[in-house]
Amino acid sequence: MKKTAFLFLLLLLSTACSQGPDRAVVFAVGGAPAELDFWENLADEFTRTSGIPVRILRQPSDTDQQRQSLVIALKARMKDPDVFLMDIAWIGLFSAADWLMPLEADMDTVPFFAQVIDTVDRFNGRLIALPVYMDAGVLYYRKDLVKAPPDTWQTLIASARKVQEAQRKTQPDFYGFVWTGAQYEGLITVFMEFAGTSGGFVEENEGIRLNCPANIRALRMMRELIQPLAVSPANTFTQMKEEEVRMAFQQGHILYERNWPYAWALHEADDSPVRGKTGVAQVPAPETGRSVSTLGGFHVGVSRYTNVKAEAMAFVQFITSYDNQKRMVMELGWNPGRQDLYDDPSILAKAPHFNALKSVFQHARPRPLKPYYSQISAVAQTHINRVLAGHAAPEEALAKADLEIQGILSRYQVDP
Repeated sequence: MKKTAFLFLLLLLSTACSQGPDRAVVFAVGGAPAELDFWENLADEFTRTSGIPVRILRQPSDTDQQRQSLVIALKARMKDPDVFLMDIAWIGLFSAADWLMPLEADMDTVPFFAQVIDTVDRFNGRLIALPVYMDAGVLYYRKDLVKAPPDTWQTLIASARKVQEAQRKTQPDFYGFVWTGAQYEGLITVFMEFAGTSGGFVEENEGIRLNCPANIRALRMMRELIQPLAVSPANTFTQMKEEEVRMAFQQGHILYERNWPYAWALHEADDSPVRGKTGVAQVPAPETGRSVSTLGGFHVGVSRYTNVKAEAMAFVQFITSYDNQKRMVMELGWNPGRQDLYDDPSILAKAPHFNALKSVFQHARPRPLKPYYSQISAVAQTHINRVLAGHAAPEEALAKADLEIQGILSRYQVDP
């Protein structure tokens, strides 16, 4: 019935689209060349089946540049682009600025991860986006060196020290654990996971603070991993970002790696030294609180200023359909926003790690969806990284961070 209704909607819209090229849907999307080619092909298929023309507005691969180009267009209330992909960290800004058109009431959200829809894709009770690509922190581990992944950070540290000592007899450059400790957004995502459900950005009465016992314990542990335990490399706080972490593990010199799901396919590539030796699991839990992964990914939204609303809505339904989300898995290796695809037998045959990812995504937690989040993150990155470098104690760093965060909240007239 839903498929029939959707095809009927496309038939009606195809008549409306006969007015000319001004009825085209402009879709802004960035990424690698292969990803952009995929979107071109998908747009062409949508046009063939619906009669609605779609024009791809190719954005840079850099996400900061993508965000800036969208902000410029939306601030100017330009009618194009009509549809765009948003990093999850932008949704708070875009929704608070009233730049997003509420999606149609008949958009079916049941197949998607309910927690993601409720915590990320609704604003003031209205559905304003849908997840297209899911992301969350995971733990990779060497199945040939440990029997099972650790369930707590303390267990990970003990295991990493033991295996590191043994491996260094033949591999002097072997380390127990690598993670993203450089001063950038990746540091925030891993910090939230070290802190668990009891820490991270503590939101109270519209205010945000970092200075709490769970965060102090997390920072102390992160620093100790680098020094004095030396389970993590000395350059963790200066150079370690996603690719540096991924390459170190893939070269066979690491026991545990915290990274995003994208690394799985690279670890399992034909020329990878860790092919067939890599396991994937949820990130460990702290002593207090439960394990939690930081949520990432991209969501699709419709501009408030579109002049082709019905056509844009039809395109959103098309790219979030079961068949097209499955194509993203099979052709791009993406993690779909639809929960129902994580049980698809053909997908599990190609990507068996989806068994672990489903549970990770069900319990993942987003960063604060605030319009001023990027400013708060910049403050947090600075002070957390100072602790990792040994230039500040956790208590001192978090207290200073809170003072600067309160200044940001005051500028936005937020009552903490």
